[in-house]
Amino acid sequence: MPRKIENGAPCACAAEMTGPGGKAVAVDESVKSANLVHLRRIEGQIRGLMRMIEEDRYCADIITQIAAVRESLQTVSKNLMRNHLKHCAAAAMREGGDAGDRMIEELLAIVGKVAR
Repeated sequence: MPRKIENGAPCACAAEMTGPGGKAVAVDESVKSANLVHLRRIEGQIRGLMRMIEEDRYCADIITQIAAVRESLQTVSKNLMRNHLKHCAAAAMREGGDAGDRMIEELLAIVGKVAR
């Protein structure tokens, strides 16, 4: 059974279920590695933000660091979207029919989340 996304439409790419989510159909290893590097950097930036707040650092400096974290998260999101489009979405569109329609709804929901 395909996993559900926020608006209730099933994900067209989760062919194998493992627990409450699903596994990606295909993951580009270079994208995975790049995402992990970004996430480790973000983890360090978050710890730095916590120290800055604990130390009552200048608000503008903290806000600048928050912007850097957001940019890094956007990079990870773009990498994941690219992988999703290249593998999951492309497969669903080639299949057509209900799978293609579900993928269109899923992509619209994802874009809605990212655009907020």
